[in-house]
Amino acid sequence: MRFVGGASAALAQAVPAEEIEVPPPPFTAGVFPCSDCHDPDIPTNTKRRTLATAHQEIVLRHDEEHRWCLDCHSAEDRDKLHLASGALVDFTESYKLCGQCHGDKYRDWKAGVHGRRSGMWDGHKSYLLCVNCHNAHAPAFQPLKPKPPPRMPAPLVDGFLPGPTGERP
Repeated sequence: MRFVGGASAALAQAVPAEEIEVPPPPFTAGVFPCSDCHDPDIPTNTKRRTLATAHQEIVLRHDEEHRWCLDCHSAEDRDKLHLASGALVDFTESYKLCGQCHGDKYRDWKAGVHGRRSGMWDGHKSYLLCVNCHNAHAPAFQPLKPKPPPRMPAPLVDGFLPGPTGERP
């Protein structure tokens, strides 16, 4: 068994899809199915390059020195992803693809520790996909602008907080 980034392809395929209920992936409107634009009769350009005619808004910030679009997206079936083994998976099974490199997160996700899982502790469960929280092309969370600190409460008057106009209770 070959381990990649702490995980193996076998681990990513360990749980059948029918046992894991997930919502549809959060696609941008009009981008799926991919085959609406990617004609299967036109050969796919597999050369790593900067995209110029479509998807220019995607900036890969996910191991970009070693990864490119077709490392995850299938060149043969544009409506599928592919695992390192070459096995095709639906976008609703993208957790298997993520789990190949992020095995510790995949393990924790299945256990309900990472991400969001809802349901019964001893029964039916549903999960959010990795892409419900992380951008697949740039998964690190973007910095958030901090909220202002809380205001100090007004001083107590005879042991009570004054009302909104300063009156005593």
